[in-house]
Amino acid sequence: MKLDKNIPAIVTGGASGLGAATARALAAKGVKVAIFDLNADAGEKLAKELGGMFAKCDVTSEASVDAAFAAARKAQGQERILVNCAGIGIAKRVTRRVKETNAIEPHDLATFTKVIQVNLIGTFMMMAKSAAGMQATQPINEDGERGVMVCTSSVAAQDGQIGQVAYSASKGGVASMTLPVARDLSRDGIRVVTIMPGLFLTPMFDGLPDEARKSLAASVPFPSRLGHPSEYAALAVHICENVMINGECIRLDGAVRLAPR
Repeated sequence: MKLDKNIPAIVTGGASGLGAATARALAAKGVKVAIFDLNADAGEKLAKELGGMFAKCDVTSEASVDAAFAAARKAQGQERILVNCAGIGIAKRVTRRVKETNAIEPHDLATFTKVIQVNLIGTFMMMAKSAAGMQATQPINEDGERGVMVCTSSVAAQDGQIGQVAYSASKGGVASMTLPVARDLSRDGIRVVTIMPGLFLTPMFDGLPDEARKSLAASVPFPSRLGHPSEYAALAVHICENVMINGECIRLDGAVRLAPR
């Protein structure tokens, strides 16, 4: 896909972290970017900076998603690129022992469900809604391409750590649906690719002390540091531009393999 001013894009979770970096990288190519996020202040500020638009969007709410799609399509036309970066991470073990009573409590269902709703179901809903719009368009190149979707899984889908049961399950689901969705949409020239980031400098790491960050960085074989969101964005842009990348999950991790804890 040739990236230019004729290509509209939507980036979920686009107000910060990996999503914001991707929005910037796409805009630098001339792409018209719509930022979907719950953080209206940051989203509107970035959209103004990039000459794009912002829509407040809760990816767990079908009404919110529909309204955001309608606003983006009215402002800049049918999206040809969808990048799913919206996500959350909550750390809890399957069971925990209560120190005061010595009782054993199971992982609460509400927390597990919330992570699945945002990371997996939210990603699926965005893909399904976007695909329906892309399918109604005309191809944009000689390969018959109509659009491309880039999803965000995690190395935790394969190397899930202690306390990551909900997060790993949600990101494993994103990885697992990549190929079947790509196959479903292949006849309409819509590609689906998933990036599996390793340890990246995103808001999820904001609360960590410096020593913890240094320890995580040292665990990455090469380069021995945390990834920069711009490196995720660079891969997302390349996926959009390279029509042969389809139905694949790509680890972007500096060869790290997560330890149990």
